[in-house]
Amino acid sequence: MSRKSYLEQACEAVPEFKTVSEQFLRKYTIAGKSESCTRNYLMQISKLVLHFGRSPLDLSQDQLEEYLFYLRQNEPPSMSSFKHLVYGLRTLFRMFKNEELYLSLPRIAQSKTLPAVFSQREMRRILKAPKLLKHRVLFAVIYDCGLRISEVINLKISDVDFDRRQIHIRESKCKKDRYVPFSVHTLRGIKSYVETSNPQEWLFNGKVRGQQISRQGIRHAFRAAIRRTGIEKDVCIHTLRHSYATHLLEMGLDIMSVKNQLGHAEIRTTLMYLHIARSNPQAGFGPMEKLYSYEF
Repeated sequence: MSRKSYLEQACEAVPEFKTVSEQFLRKYTIAGKSESCTRNYLMQISKLVLHFGRSPLDLSQDQLEEYLFYLRQNEPPSMSSFKHLVYGLRTLFRMFKNEELYLSLPRIAQSKTLPAVFSQREMRRILKAPKLLKHRVLFAVIYDCGLRISEVINLKISDVDFDRRQIHIRESKCKKDRYVPFSVHTLRGIKSYVETSNPQEWLFNGKVRGQQISRQGIRHAFRAAIRRTGIEKDVCIHTLRHSYATHLLEMGLDIMSVKNQLGHAEIRTTLMYLHIARSNPQAGFGPMEKLYSYEF
């Protein structure tokens, strides 16, 4: 029997929250927000509801401050839960015109911490580390195309253009589509994987063929690969995307092309990578083209 989600538990514990969460979900979806963003916001709001046994609209400023203080004291350095809660509540209070609670929420300062990235030597070790061909190709696609975890999960076989060596990313963050090039190395890997594993509909199936691979499955496989390499950096699956952007700049791709291939809405988001790498303009390509052309 599967464990109930925080949202399901909160709706059972506080019935009036069911209506609130449904309106939040409906309006956020209509506004074009991503599924993962909506899910994260509702999960953190649901934890707040379970903590007090009350709808967030019925909380006092003192109760809200107490819970936010608790999160700041117990949250890991990334503060992701704290941020998701504040952003979610900000939307919720604005949606239900609760100006008093809206104004009591703290401002979230933009982080100036640069992300960890893999060296090119480390990337070659990571791409060879998985025991299963499926996981080797999975990491190659994420790295060679700079994909977010949600993008690779939602990738269908029909989204891969084998002739033009492009992947069609559909309705990703901010509901935007884009095409991303990939290398001949990834092309060979995908073809071999599809022929031997015979995935159905989704490029990467989960334990049940025909169903999408899960976030947990991807993260578990990635952690296992990192353990095999002996790399001790503080990394996650998203580090492959950071490494993709950094390596493209180091290999000579211009910043605007990197922005477009990453699917960033604002160039200022991409400029972060200039603090890690320098670039010289060239035409677009996937980083594995040069990853395997270098001698170490």
